[in-house]
Amino acid sequence: MLPQALLLLLQTWIVVADTQQLPLNQLQTFSSATANPATYALPVSPHLSVSVALCSYKLSNSPRFFVSNKSSFVPGPDDLGKPNVYEIDLGDGGLGSWTGAMNVSGTLAVYNATQVPFEVGVSDDGPIHQTLDSLPEVGDTTASQVLLFSPPFSPPDFPVPTYPNYTLPPANLSLPPEPASPPDYSIFIAPTSSSALASLPRTGCAMRASSGNVGVYEPASASEGLWLRDAGGWRWQWFVNGMAPQTNYTAYAVKNGTQVTAPINFVTKSATFSCPIVYGLPYCPSVAYAAPIPGADPATGVTAQTLPSELSSYLISNIANLTVMLTTLACGRDLYSPLVTCADCLSAYRTWLCFVSLPRCAEYPSSSSSSSLPAPALQEQNATNPRNTALPPYPENYTAVLPCVEVCNAADRACPPFLGFRCPLPQYTAGSSYGVGFIDSGVDGQVGGGSTGTAADQWGNVWCNYGGVL
Repeated sequence: MLPQALLLLLQTWIVVADTQQLPLNQLQTFSSATANPATYALPVSPHLSVSVALCSYKLSNSPRFFVSNKSSFVPGPDDLGKPNVYEIDLGDGGLGSWTGAMNVSGTLAVYNATQVPFEVGVSDDGPIHQTLDSLPEVGDTTASQVLLFSPPFSPPDFPVPTYPNYTLPPANLSLPPEPASPPDYSIFIAPTSSSALASLPRTGCAMRASSGNVGVYEPASASEGLWLRDAGGWRWQWFVNGMAPQTNYTAYAVKNGTQVTAPINFVTKSATFSCPIVYGLPYCPSVAYAAPIPGADPATGVTAQTLPSELSSYLISNIANLTVMLTTLACGRDLYSPLVTCADCLSAYRTWLCFVSLPRCAEYPSSSSSSSLPAPALQEQNATNPRNTALPPYPENYTAVLPCVEVCNAADRACPPFLGFRCPLPQYTAGSSYGVGFIDSGVDGQVGGGSTGTAADQWGNVWCNYGGVL
């Protein structure tokens, strides 16, 4: 009979001999581990990151992952506290990572993973699995649709016009060339109240595997393509059907299949909500919300191809008129302004014109909404007395969420006085046509200090309508 020490050494040698080599800078997927522990050899690197992600529901006896940067050593629970032995903490989200020096070929040992699929990423350029700080963004919802955007990336480098050949962008903007290799974003949507969502790991592989069961997983290939809403950068955009009316949803963006954002929330409108979502307008790139456009199919929304021509012509001609007026000035010289440019004026005016010309439809919050939050800037709109006479007649009354007064103030600050552009004062009449006191306090000359500090938040609250400039 073999001595106990020799028997243990032989068992360790057998495990090590059966170890699978994990390649550098690659992602490996395992449907489950047949051995317990399952062992994987790690490559040599002075700065190695080993990340893992669970791809199915958490179990009471969850898998545990141990790393050793010592050659021919299989780490385990009994080795914690020893030199060169580390446990990868998966936390509540079902993913974790270890980063350190791997001067010799070390070992990843996986325990209790015989029933759970998982991913392992090995990289010398940071963890492959991560939780991202950036957030996706909600454009708007109807009763059954939602328009969602990925986090921004690749901010465009717009050429700055200079004197004497100062050329402003055209009224009907042409987007710059799209990034050659944009990040591959997907979006995951599930009802917030779902018990299945509560126990699902916050990992890309778990969300992808649960599509059609727990929620909806939409890859970039199912999106409406790339869009440039503002100067913050490009975004993937998804127009998703099949939502349930008056339902709270949670959404995540997943980058390159392995990096997951924090959640955002949105609520769909009631079944009687009739305004379609308008998006994809080159002359109004920040417009991405429900608007009172008659005769539109909510299932497809309204884009530049289907927006009534009288409205698109109105918008384009007004922007073109401002362009002509601005080019009569000393654009590109300090004689205009040492702080802002004619291009700044045109961008801010474009956003203001689009937001006041295309009202944003909304609904009053339900009685179950938190009473501690400020009330949004809503206004009942009579269909026989439209806010914009260029709008085609809408067959019914609707509720509008007013533009934030900061949208007007941005154009007022950027444009020259001779244009006669003036915004109503917050302490007097501004509240009748704008949302006041949410972003800025409304005190003359004070920036910030508003009741919410923002026009909308990641939890689905919208207080006034605000968009960036391009």
